[in-house]
Amino acid sequence: MTKLIIRNKVRKLRFENGEMTQQDLAEKIGATRQTIIAIEGEKYTPSLELAFRIADTFKVPLESVFQHENKQPCASSDKS
Repeated sequence: MTKLIIRNKVRKLRFENGEMTQQDLAEKIGATRQTIIAIEGEKYTPSLELAFRIADTFKVPLESVFQHENKQPCASSDKS
């Protein structure tokens, strides 16, 4: 199975929208600043609902905020 990597442009969008702070974005979408930090650092993938809230906040399609890429196949324990 191939591992899916989720990339995002949240930080870029914040700065393109009046240099919105992480705290401002968090309050607008009902999350914590720590959650925004983790999303921007690609250490946390938001739920679909939260991802749509982020996209709606910036008035852009979901695909403009989040993109995916495939990584090398994961090692499988099935070696038949």
